[in-house]
Amino acid sequence: MKAISKLTIGLVTAAVLMVGCGETAKESPVAAEAVTPAKKVSVAPTITEASLGLRKTDLYTEDSTIASKTEYRTAPAMGSTKIKRAFQDAPPMIPHDTEGMLPIKIGNNACTGCHMPEVATSMGATPIPVSHFTDFRPKHKVVNGTFKKVVDNYKNETAIVHKDTLQGARFNCSQCHAPQSQGNLAVENTFEAAYTKADGAERSSWAGTAMTDQLDTIKGGENFVTPEDIANENSPAGVSPWTHH
Repeated sequence: MKAISKLTIGLVTAAVLMVGCGETAKESPVAAEAVTPAKKVSVAPTITEASLGLRKTDLYTEDSTIASKTEYRTAPAMGSTKIKRAFQDAPPMIPHDTEGMLPIKIGNNACTGCHMPEVATSMGATPIPVSHFTDFRPKHKVVNGTFKKVVDNYKNETAIVHKDTLQGARFNCSQCHAPQSQGNLAVENTFEAAYTKADGAERSSWAGTAMTDQLDTIKGGENFVTPEDIANENSPAGVSPWTHH
C-alpha cells in the first residue's frame, strides 16, 4: 500500500513539474521572437505595356496611335528667320516654305534663284559658298586598257579645280539642307553647340579658299614628301615575313 502511495505521489510531482516547464517555455523571450510575424515588404506596382516607351498606347494595335504632326515653317522665302546652325560649319537648315521647290531636278533648281553669290545679298539669302563651285573629283583615264591616275596620292597631290558653275556633286541641295519641323519634341533636346568661331551659329568658316588652302601640297605649296620617300615608294616595307616566295 505504501508502494502505491509513493508511486502516486511521484506521478503527481512529475506532472506538476512538466506543466511548470511548459509555462516557463511559453514565457521565454527566445520563444517569443521565434513566433514574431515577418515584416510586410512593399511590392512595386506592375508596369503595364501601355506605359512603356514614348507612345503610351496599346502596343498591339495602331488604332489609337496618332503620330505627332510634322509642321514645317510656312513663311515664304525672303520673309523667314534663319535657323542657328547645329554646330560649327553645319549645313544651314531651310527656314522657309519649300512648297513647289522640291524635288530638285537637273533642269529645275529653284534654290539657285536666290542663293547664287551674285544675287544672294540683294535677296537676303545665304550665298552658296566657294566649296560648292570647286571640283574635288580627279578625272582619271584609261589609256590602252590601262587605268591611269591623274594625281599621285603618294606625293599628296590633289585634284582641286575652281569653277564658275555649281558643281554636280553639290547640285542636289536637299541632300544636306532640309527644312525643320516645329512640332513638339517627345524628348527634350538638351544639346548645346560649341562653336569654334564667334559667329559660328550664323556663318561658315569655309569662306574663300579657307577649306582648300592646305590641300594642294604640290602645285600650291611645299611638298611634304622628301625625295628619299619617293625613291623608296616601291620598297617591300610592310610585307609579312611569313610570306613564301
